[in-house]
Amino acid sequence: MSPKTPLGLVAGEGKAPVYFVGRMVSREPVLAVTFSDRQAERLAAAGARVVRLRLGQFGKLLATFRQAGVEEITFLGKIEKPRALREAFPDLRALLLWRKLSQRNDDAILRAVCAEFEKEGFRVISPADKLPELLTPEGVLTRRRPSREEWEDIRFGLAVARKVGELDIGQCVVVKDRMVVAVEAMEGTDETIRRAGRLRPGGVVVKILKPTQDPRLDLPAAGAETVRVMREAGARVLALEAGKSLFFEREEAIKLAEEAGISILGVA
Repeated sequence: MSPKTPLGLVAGEGKAPVYFVGRMVSREPVLAVTFSDRQAERLAAAGARVVRLRLGQFGKLLATFRQAGVEEITFLGKIEKPRALREAFPDLRALLLWRKLSQRNDDAILRAVCAEFEKEGFRVISPADKLPELLTPEGVLTRRRPSREEWEDIRFGLAVARKVGELDIGQCVVVKDRMVVAVEAMEGTDETIRRAGRLRPGGVVVKILKPTQDPRLDLPAAGAETVRVMREAGARVLALEAGKSLFFEREEAIKLAEEAGISILGVA
């Protein structure tokens, strides 16, 4: 790929795409397509060339990358499904794709979108292909280690998360005393953690790659904001799948966890 050819980034909400752009632009240019004015401003400030589209303008998204000479595309950030269903303004290309789907869960939608990009000649890659240092390492990353009871909850949560993932429901579960407190669905990880905190504080948050998931798409991700939400909800442990999840703002997240008495670890 030519050094001047930009990497195409389909950027959802949150800090992760902004952080990614900040790390990438010193290595290669980034053309970020995003769906809100606020995120467009953040990405531009981080150094990306930014195009703001409406959710559902899939044909225009393809044309934007094609005209810029993009060859590789990656996805990062939250596109909340309730918002997408409420605010999307689908063009003909998006409508045709939507009607072809036999299932409309997150993984099925992303696989279909990925297939359309590849049909157009783009290569779809994981953000970790560009920044492998973002992958969660194995082991306990904080001074505080999980207690024996919390380790039992981690093992229990991993088994539950795999079953939930097989059904393409979500990546995250919160457990306490080997009971399922909350399962991520359409609302996303942060709201799942908050809901668990209202039901039963002190939980263990487990987040893994769904067993059937394409690892290029929608890798499980956490960062400093995840830890802030956990502190607010009274959660005690964050267990991420080592080598198969992204851990952003690692130093800040670990510092916040240390202050709050939260354990963070990467589990194989």
